[in-house]
Amino acid sequence: MKKSDLIIGIILKCSVHLLFWIGVYFFYTYFLGYGSINTKYVNQFSWFLMPITIASSYFFFIFLIPKYLIKKKHIEFIIYSVYTFIVSFFFIIISILYGLIFSADSMITGNTIPLTKGFLFIILGVYFVIFIAITLGLIVHNYKSSQRNEELRNKFLQTQLQLKEQELKFLKMQIHPHFLFNTLNTLYGFALKKSENTPNMILKLSGLLDYILYQIDKPSVFLKNEIEHIDNYISLEKMRFQDSLNIHFHKEIEYDNVKIPPMLLLPFVENAFKHGVQINGVLKVDLSIKTSQNSLEFNIQNPMKNISSSKKGIGLENIKKRLEMLFQNHYFLNITQENNIFKIELKTPLNHV
Repeated sequence: MKKSDLIIGIILKCSVHLLFWIGVYFFYTYFLGYGSINTKYVNQFSWFLMPITIASSYFFFIFLIPKYLIKKKHIEFIIYSVYTFIVSFFFIIISILYGLIFSADSMITGNTIPLTKGFLFIILGVYFVIFIAITLGLIVHNYKSSQRNEELRNKFLQTQLQLKEQELKFLKMQIHPHFLFNTLNTLYGFALKKSENTPNMILKLSGLLDYILYQIDKPSVFLKNEIEHIDNYISLEKMRFQDSLNIHFHKEIEYDNVKIPPMLLLPFVENAFKHGVQINGVLKVDLSIKTSQNSLEFNIQNPMKNISSSKKGIGLENIKKRLEMLFQNHYFLNITQENNIFKIELKTPLNHV
């Protein structure tokens, strides 16, 4: 906090306190002098009640309440409150007597009564003001405590969010080398063969690299962009597998203006090629993407090598963690194997823009 802001805050706080006690003074003049025409006497007498009222109120507010009541030391608070009541009662009586004595010269002679309230009402009036001051102080204290708790809660949540973001970035960085390693291996094979498809493959790979390096840090991307890069990846794999790849990609996109976290689906596709096994010399991969009003459904299946290599791959494990961090419990992921076929079913909520 800046020094100037601190000074302004202190000035405002003092101004509020000053206005409150000015209001108390006018309350005393109204309460004690209602029906009296001797305003000079009432004003002087009210001044004598102000010190004990202010002192008792601040003693409760600054000392007793923070030290005992707020710390839930209720017995000590009651005991010291009784002591304070006895001492304040004595000083209130002294204040009233001094007020009567030193304001005597302002008293109007005759049948006119300068004060319209007796001793008992004056004492009750002082304690009423003290009670109001304590109550307002507790309200302000509770409000400030709530603000501090809310600030602490927000800082805690912000710290948690930053940790989650760092963890998410770490998981993404684990996916990147995994994905790039397999793709570069494919490119290396084409380079060795001096294939005429190598330039086209490099072009598609550059598009994937652009997506990974520059789009991955965004909180979300358009679904159509993710699908476009899945198509590019499939094209790369088709160049590698040639006639030994049988892939079917079904798209049923109802809405174009939807977004998903980047690299949400692509690692599943990459994992299918990494762990897929050829049957009768052909690798068969079936995948589908379907959108509805509120959800995205993604399915992919392929022949598998074995359960350990498929389920314990770095890519899939990271995707599971990402899903939990991104959607908490608002997603469905099912990974199964049937008849040597590895299946993944994913359903997540959609973000429309």
